[in-house]
Amino acid sequence: QLVLVESGGGLVQPGGSLRLSCAASGFSLEYYAIGWFRQAPGKERERVACISASGGYTDYADSVKGRFTISRDNTKNTVWLRTNSLKPEDTALYSCGAGGTSCYQPFDSWGPGTQVTVSS
Repeated sequence: QLVLVESGGGLVQPGGSLRLSCAASGFSLEYYAIGWFRQAPGKERERVACISASGGYTDYADSVKGRFTISRDNTKNTVWLRTNSLKPEDTALYSCGAGGTSCYQPFDSWGPGTQVTVSS
């Protein structure tokens, strides 16, 4: 079982920014594609971004394209999600997931998540 831990969430005003981190414990992230997912109360989990194990491929949900940026540094065993121009509808529990080396493979390991609340 892969252990992932997210951090960096919080309360931010509309238009603000946060940088979320996904760190691995006890294993190297370099062999895994990492996806960032979010789930708001009463809604299904949505994948917002993914980066391949090599970092050469990224994809984004249409709802965040142009505002969120996913990146990784395998030497630091960390993946980040930079969230800019935040909107109230971005409020959710954000989690990172790992599975195979590609964003097209299923994700089966998850962190507990970090809460992002966008409100004035």
